[in-house]
Amino acid sequence: MSTTYLPTLKQLQYLVALRDAGHFGRAAEASFVTQSTLSAGIRELETLIGVTLVERTRRVVRFTPLGEAIVDKARTVIREAEELADMARAAGRPLSGEMRMSVIPTIAPFLLPRILPRLREDYPDLKLFLREEPSQAACEALHHGRSDCVLLALPFACGDVEVAPLFDDPLYLAVPQGDAHPGAGPMVADDIDAARLLLLEDGHCLKDHALRACPHPELRGRATMLGTSLHTIVQMVDNGLGHTMLPEMAVEAGILDHTQVVARKIDAPKASREIALVWRRASPRERDFRLLAGVLSTAR
Repeated sequence: MSTTYLPTLKQLQYLVALRDAGHFGRAAEASFVTQSTLSAGIRELETLIGVTLVERTRRVVRFTPLGEAIVDKARTVIREAEELADMARAAGRPLSGEMRMSVIPTIAPFLLPRILPRLREDYPDLKLFLREEPSQAACEALHHGRSDCVLLALPFACGDVEVAPLFDDPLYLAVPQGDAHPGAGPMVADDIDAARLLLLEDGHCLKDHALRACPHPELRGRATMLGTSLHTIVQMVDNGLGHTMLPEMAVEAGILDHTQVVARKIDAPKASREIALVWRRASPRERDFRLLAGVLSTAR
């Protein structure tokens, strides 16, 4: 009877790391091994299955078509192997062990400082590793197994996921103090000057939520898209360069402290975003994620 030799998880992890990094040195660093160890592991995998997966040149790492297909399959195998360990962990104490959570930049600095101390106190055995990244990258990390769950703002198409809504986060228009009308109530969409609106660039879902709140055709064409953070845009508003939209959680967290910027709530049917925790369907840690969602929902 012949013996079938199967790839090891470590070999598959090295292959995926190389595909993600595109460079042997960076892949080895991400895998916490030497470059020679990672390279040898991938060569052993190629020898085992009898095909070339990676074309190596001095400057370029290029995956063959079969190599790309095997990387996709390897991601699934690795994720399912990790879920085997998750099943055992889920049978023990709730919210314990390691958990990797991606959080979008327009949530992380405003919500996490309020909720992390409680998580540490109530669930000391939970080791929560955080990744701050835009919504699309966070959802890709989730489906590729680099994250276990994502804290993000809806609406956003994150693929086939389970969703635990946490709370609504209304939007405000932030304007220089000199542009604010004393005693004025909420803004209506028609009062927003598209030519003066400063928004985050593509890749940040808050930009789409802002455009959804004020669905005027000229808004998308005339608003200025900036590749920066909310904190930087607030400084630009404070210097009289325009207006911007801010989520309520940022305003409540003090993003306007020490500025001459005034925030006015926007009175429009879609002038809010829904904060939610999402995870892969059929995850064995669903109980943990729903418990985590319950804790996060109290951050309001």
